[in-house]
Amino acid sequence: MAVRRICKYGEKILSKKTAKADYKAIKDKLPSILEDMFDTMRAVKGLGLAANQIGLDLNLAVLEVPDEKKTVTLVIMNPVIVEKSGELYEDEGCLSFPGLFAKIKRYSSVTVRALNEKGLPIEIKGEGLLAKALQHEIDHLNGITFLDRLPLMTRLKLKPTLIKLKSRWKKIDETKSVPKMM
Repeated sequence: MAVRRICKYGEKILSKKTAKADYKAIKDKLPSILEDMFDTMRAVKGLGLAANQIGLDLNLAVLEVPDEKKTVTLVIMNPVIVEKSGELYEDEGCLSFPGLFAKIKRYSSVTVRALNEKGLPIEIKGEGLLAKALQHEIDHLNGITFLDRLPLMTRLKLKPTLIKLKSRWKKIDETKSVPKMM
């Protein structure tokens, strides 16, 4: 359908916990919302996108994560991490912080319960990159950005850089930099 503008660092919606998704209430609009979310995520070569990143106060995210054998494509509504184990400490980026990367500590394995695009309950077991992507998107839905996971001193040192980048990021509009999709 359409590529949407991605909310950037400093926009209030990114630091607010999203409203629980009521499948019955959004069922008719959901296919076009999901199509826009996937189009937007793919246009900027992301692995995941939370609804609040495109300005929607909705507990909903999409993911498309490459695996050794295939690409895992998921829709998760009202996701909850029910099991977690292990540890990863790797570079992570975010579509709401274009071009910025930081080493973040995450669980290496998670189990998530959610509803899928049909409103049916699902359970996803993710390891490695999929586990990291699930945690990242669930954090977004809870009003947490990946930078909130950094130690306080690192965040304080990064603040001047973020202030400079914030003015650049405000000018980025994904709807204008990507060819229109049919």
